[in-house]
Amino acid sequence: MLKTAFKIDNGRLSGSRWCPSPNYNARVVDADIDLLVIHNISLPPAQFENGYIEAFFQNCLPVADHPYFATIADATVSAHLLIARDGGVTQFVNLNDRAWHAGVSCFQGRENCNDFSIGIEMEGTDTLPYSFSQYSVLAAVTSAIQKAYPCIGLDSIIGHLDIAPERKTDPGESFNWPYYFQLIQDSV
Repeated sequence: MLKTAFKIDNGRLSGSRWCPSPNYNARVVDADIDLLVIHNISLPPAQFENGYIEAFFQNCLPVADHPYFATIADATVSAHLLIARDGGVTQFVNLNDRAWHAGVSCFQGRENCNDFSIGIEMEGTDTLPYSFSQYSVLAAVTSAIQKAYPCIGLDSIIGHLDIAPERKTDPGESFNWPYYFQLIQDSV
């Protein structure tokens, strides 16, 4: 059964598996966390549930396992959270710290979105539908985030493509924004 209620305590999400990434740093002093960025990831592309995302965020990706891995082996990135296809949640970075998920980015004239955002990776691709479990858990996690970080309103929940349109497309055309927002509103 999926966990449908989460709580955040000192930047840690209850009910998530802790898998710390070294790819983070402290946020800018006095920066309000007021943006939630939804991403997608699959490693290798369009392959799921194999542990490679965790290895990637821990700088331990086995490059010999797939040709694609050589193209990203030197990247040092992370997200705060990953929601797997089955709805399981893994936390890589404390929500109060700055994960390295957004890269070169701008939201409403403010650059460096990592400074003031939380990044959630959905295990998936731009074109394959996300699972019901993922949407359900994402909505519940979002509600917990909004309680802990009240500056994050529905108007500041966006996709990676919204802050880096020249280089990113995620969470992609397959992400059902109206359904996700309805689930958030239903959970209030």
